[in-house]
Amino acid sequence: KDGTNVSLDTSLSLQGDDSERNVPPTKDTNLPTCLLCVCLSGSVYCEEIDIEAVPPLPKETAYLYARFNKIKRIAVSDFADITTLRRIDFSGNRIEEIEDGAFSKLPLLEELSLAENRLIKLPVLPPKLTTFNANQNRIKSRGIKANAFKKLTNLAYLYLGHNALESVPLNLPESLRILHLQYNNITTITDDTFCKSNNTRYIRTHMDEIRMEGNPILLAKHVNAFSCLRTLPVGTYY
Repeated sequence: KDGTNVSLDTSLSLQGDDSERNVPPTKDTNLPTCLLCVCLSGSVYCEEIDIEAVPPLPKETAYLYARFNKIKRIAVSDFADITTLRRIDFSGNRIEEIEDGAFSKLPLLEELSLAENRLIKLPVLPPKLTTFNANQNRIKSRGIKANAFKKLTNLAYLYLGHNALESVPLNLPESLRILHLQYNNITTITDDTFCKSNNTRYIRTHMDEIRMEGNPILLAKHVNAFSCLRTLPVGTYY
């Protein structure tokens, strides 16, 4: 009553009382987003708070960080009125499904991370994307459409490591600088995977790094596939 108990309770909480740890966290989904999360200058931080769906966002949101939660599904309605988004990070959730159009109608979105989820296929991606991270999912080659990356003329960083891909995605854009495909199930590549077999003078001038270690493919058997690259892919040659 005189303030002494408040100080004592705080001290016990900081020490991590075992009885406190066994109490499940409060999950009041009726709280306004900026009380449940932290909102600061166009950024919304909803990290490690056990939410199971994307909360309603302020219309001026530019950056959303919702890592390490229990989100399973992304709907078109989650971002229907948020045209200001530039970066979204959903790493470390349980996402299995993304509705068609959930991201594709975000005209300013440049960075998107869906790493460490349970995806088996990729959603349609927004046109101005520069960085896309889908490491550590369950994506197979049939879960990526043939033209998934073709029109992404600003895409520079593509991370698809630790999935279940059987082949390198088709129609990779010229803008690509970093491509991570390590620890998939890629067994073959062709002369047109990275290069152009009908144009021996073609050079991929922007590509700086391709990682393919941890795949069953023996890269030495496909030397013509790398003729247009400035550096050889990382992987097994012998």
